[in-house]
Amino acid sequence: MSTSSSDFSGTMDIQERLQFDEQALEAYMRDHVEGFEAPLEVSQFKGGQSNPSYMLVTPSRKYVLRRKPPGKLLPSAHAVDREYRVLSGLAGTGVPVPRTFCLCEDETVIGTMFYIMDFVDGDIEWDPALPHFSNEQRTTAFYSMNSALAALHKVDYKAAGLESFGKSSDYLARQIGRWSKQYKASETENIEAMNKLIEWLPKNIPEGDETSTVHGDYRLDNTILDRDSKKVIAMLDWELSTLGHPLADFSYHCMTWRLEPELFRGLAGLDLPSLGIPTEEEYVAQYCERTDRNTIENWDFYMAYNMFRLSAILQGIMGRVVDGTASSAHAKEMGQRAKPLAIKGWEQVERIIKK
Repeated sequence: MSTSSSDFSGTMDIQERLQFDEQALEAYMRDHVEGFEAPLEVSQFKGGQSNPSYMLVTPSRKYVLRRKPPGKLLPSAHAVDREYRVLSGLAGTGVPVPRTFCLCEDETVIGTMFYIMDFVDGDIEWDPALPHFSNEQRTTAFYSMNSALAALHKVDYKAAGLESFGKSSDYLARQIGRWSKQYKASETENIEAMNKLIEWLPKNIPEGDETSTVHGDYRLDNTILDRDSKKVIAMLDWELSTLGHPLADFSYHCMTWRLEPELFRGLAGLDLPSLGIPTEEEYVAQYCERTDRNTIENWDFYMAYNMFRLSAILQGIMGRVVDGTASSAHAKEMGQRAKPLAIKGWEQVERIIKK
């Protein structure tokens, strides 16, 4: 990528269209957030393509507010209420998540629905090559990411109160259908590779179904690493979480190994052993060990599916750029990657066809 982590990390002044009545928020927090102390200072986090996030600073504590963006929205998108529910349900399960405080569905307070969670103080890294880490630190960070996702997939979602968080079957078929519709709803150009994926994927879903809580967008920059140990201390950005197939979730995370750095913060083409970063095969083997699997079949299908899905997500960002509702200054650059991602996805299908 041409952008650096400093473009996404930290806070900035709130963009004009994302400003709101801060006194109204302070009054709400006084009534709904246990232990809240005024005065309140608000700034906007630089990262986040979909749901704008804000840093809330008080004399005694820091919080994070996540809200639906204002303006025209796709149906079922920007589900901050679902984020709040899954974070609350996973509290105490061993999955690293921030503490939640409240969900406000009253849009008269700041203009859109929002929730407030604890601010977890650590580092968010955007470059998976982790250039300023030592080899030992890179190894630790990757294995901790692997461990955190495996822990999520092993949670008893019924015991966590998440039994109605999604449907417990046919996840891949439903997701392919959903993202095909979302893609079409925000289509800004004809992408032939995407048309092929939309036709091929639903006809070639592997047999066998599993259900767990899935994150939906798990990657390095959606985690917070402890500054000293480099282990994952929080998983962020749960907007796409639901009940689903754990291998679809894990393979999305593993796209990092198949994508080039300039395409989507990937690792393809790098000398991983010399960096202390596990290879794709080593990383998959460790996940299998943690989740009591012997192997993963149909791996290239899951990769094709996830490249299709990510392309649809990026197309949604481009759609918001065209509509004028994108929340990130880098949204256009992200949206322009929809086409090369779709082409990459169809390449995975061609690997399957040739076997």
